[in-house]
Amino acid sequence: MSQPVLFVILVLLSLWPDPTLGSDAEVLRPRVPSHVMEEARGWTNPVPATEENIEKGKAIFLGKAFCATCHGRDGRGLGDIQGLRGKLPRNFTDQVWQAARTDGELFWILKNGSPGTDMAPFIPLVLTEEEAWQVLLFVRSLGK
Repeated sequence: MSQPVLFVILVLLSLWPDPTLGSDAEVLRPRVPSHVMEEARGWTNPVPATEENIEKGKAIFLGKAFCATCHGRDGRGLGDIQGLRGKLPRNFTDQVWQAARTDGELFWILKNGSPGTDMAPFIPLVLTEEEAWQVLLFVRSLGK
């Protein structure tokens, strides 16, 4: 193999995401603006995490809220595509991402959208606040 071909292969391999490294920095970057972050982090889910409420959240995720359109039926988003990882719909099964975000932050995003992404606001246009909290119970169940 010639040196230029070997060099190109090594460069391409160095750019490929390493699944053992977990989430990249862009995915972990908070989407709630800093001036409202403290308030958002203080919000807690008032809906009990019962099996029934998680199932309601799943039904809303797959149906009315059409979350599955972007995040997939399994909540994995569109996967790891090099160069686009931070711009893709979140992978809700990513435990590092799950640990980095509070319920209040996720609720804020459902209410206001996610700056820097294609995530639009869903409350109150699509979801009631109670439905949003139920969806978040389901999303949290995906990280376990």
